[in-house]
Amino acid sequence: MLQGMLDTDELIRLVDDGEIDTVLVCFTDLQGRLVGKRVTGHFFCDEVLGRGGAIEACVYLLAVDVDMTPLPGYEFANWSTGYGDFRCLPDFSTMRVVPWLEKTALVLCDLFDDDTGEPVEVSPRRILARQLERAAALGYQVKTGSELEFFLFRESYDEAEALDFTGLTPHSSVIEDYHIFQTTRDEYLIRQIRNGLDGAGIPVEFSKGEAGKGQHEINLRYTDALTMADRHVIYKNGAKEIAAINGRSLTFMAKYSMDEVGSSCHIHSSLWNADGTASVMWDGDAPDHLSTPFRGWLGGLVATGRELAWMFAPTVNSYKRYQPESWAPTALAWGRDNRTCGFRLVGHGQGFRIESRIPGADANIYLAFAATIAAGLHGIEQGIEPPPILVGNAYEAPDIPHVPWTLVEAISEFARSEVADAAFGTAVHAHLVNTAKQEWAAFNRAVTDWERRRNFVQF
Repeated sequence: MLQGMLDTDELIRLVDDGEIDTVLVCFTDLQGRLVGKRVTGHFFCDEVLGRGGAIEACVYLLAVDVDMTPLPGYEFANWSTGYGDFRCLPDFSTMRVVPWLEKTALVLCDLFDDDTGEPVEVSPRRILARQLERAAALGYQVKTGSELEFFLFRESYDEAEALDFTGLTPHSSVIEDYHIFQTTRDEYLIRQIRNGLDGAGIPVEFSKGEAGKGQHEINLRYTDALTMADRHVIYKNGAKEIAAINGRSLTFMAKYSMDEVGSSCHIHSSLWNADGTASVMWDGDAPDHLSTPFRGWLGGLVATGRELAWMFAPTVNSYKRYQPESWAPTALAWGRDNRTCGFRLVGHGQGFRIESRIPGADANIYLAFAATIAAGLHGIEQGIEPPPILVGNAYEAPDIPHVPWTLVEAISEFARSEVADAAFGTAVHAHLVNTAKQEWAAFNRAVTDWERRRNFVQF
């Protein structure tokens, strides 16, 4: 079986030999989903590699909701502009085999204006790249890790849809947190995901059962933030594809049921020197071992926790996850290995880092990493000191700021965020704010089952 990363010469050889016949040319939309085209191997080699061409796609892909409905309020793309195309230029360093799909390779793209050739600044990968450029200008490389959780169900995606996504059968009837026997029963599928990712050049550390019935976590090895984000989106898409191939379904919803815990995307971040050879986070002589850069980084994360919350929790559903004593944080506090806090210090020496427990599994990882870096750099540049360390139960601690409780509250904070406007630019900030507002508008036009059950007879 073909495995691993590919360079252009290898791809040409594999296409010529008939071992690769399809290349997935992809980027992510604002929801963090992979979108793009399936390109025949020979066309990709002839036109993209051979002639330096690009694949084109409609600009509306960065101005739609999760249902692919074109949304109003965007300056970048709208009916008045005619919804033209942008150019998708492959980043060949991301090219890899997709072992779970027959004779298929994948490459991620950066997006460019079809007329001017300028980068599309509202593209999620570009938004992250801009923050990495800011960090590099200050002499830092940012390394990250993302811990994704998901729920696995026995129904296929078609069966789940036929059931209106209610009454589904979790793959486990018991909470399987760290359980080996129960995860052995799931191993036929989870092993395919682990090995498939490894085979796609995405190094996996481990998998484990999580704190819900049918809930799992698969962790990837940390690396530089852009590579980590690229790996994350391929993992998220690949896990769903592998589940579908096996007649199963899984979801990365932040809160698929109020009877269960939510699914998180814990983000680990640390600053390294310019060439990425040494972390600058640990100071053996400082209080709590926090170096000066770490203090600013942490101070910025805590200080901007409310105004940048939407970038970690982008949907109406995201805010159902923030429940007391649910393993999802509510307090914008930090502690040493304290899972009740929004920010948890872990590791030591070169592994010393901050874990943000705020993001849900539904976050667009490019935007979540970009927000993390923007917050941390703001803290460093402004010399923001973190608040005192929290010891004890952060859920019960008084006089501590909390994450927004609703999408409406998060939108209000994000819309007036001077940090977001300065970090991302006014045009990008406005684009993201409109995305958030349109998500709320779509929900506000819907009548839910809960409303019918509660009100049909009573009113």
